[in-house]
Amino acid sequence: MVIAQSKLTVQGQVSIPAEVRRRLGLSPGALLEWDAEGDKIVVRRVGQYTSEEVHRALFPEPPAPKTVEQMKEGVRKRMRERHARR
Repeated sequence: MVIAQSKLTVQGQVSIPAEVRRRLGLSPGALLEWDAEGDKIVVRRVGQYTSEEVHRALFPEPPAPKTVEQMKEGVRKRMRERHARR
């Protein structure tokens, strides 16, 4: 579905249509990144990543699975540490 169209100027500049600016929350000075995905070019606002993309960047390998008992023990240990008398 086409939202809008833009025209390239002689200087290589493109105006971003109002509807696209509104959807991306763009204002003057906003940074955009251009990414090649196969035969398409994707333009996105810098810093607008999905939580899944952020998670994959921070944790490239999934954690080892834990049993319910291991998780309960981890919670107990944390609570003891947090509420220990000093």
